[in-house]
Amino acid sequence: MTVKLILLKSGESIISDVKEVQKEDELYGYLLDNPQRVSYETPVLTETENESVVNVSLSRWIILSKDTQMIIPFDWVVTIVDPVESLEKMYEPFNNVDTNSDGAE
Repeated sequence: MTVKLILLKSGESIISDVKEVQKEDELYGYLLDNPQRVSYETPVLTETENESVVNVSLSRWIILSKDTQMIIPFDWVVTIVDPVESLEKMYEPFNNVDTNSDGAE
């Protein structure tokens, strides 16, 4: 599992388990497993606060699709980075969905 935060050309931030997709030994794009759109409010720091707080929420990236895996072309990606620990923990419940479970451990 490689959870990454992806910034797309559209300006959207996506958190997902990411794998590279190769085509004829060249990078074609990225396979996203259970991608979630990251929404946040710009933090405001007031004179009485020492720290700023960012309100973050996750939602399905393509809300009307029943697909849980999507491929995006590499040229739509601006950058891929490691998410901060708190964001990665927020994503864990979405990433631990086992669609092929037969109940055995």
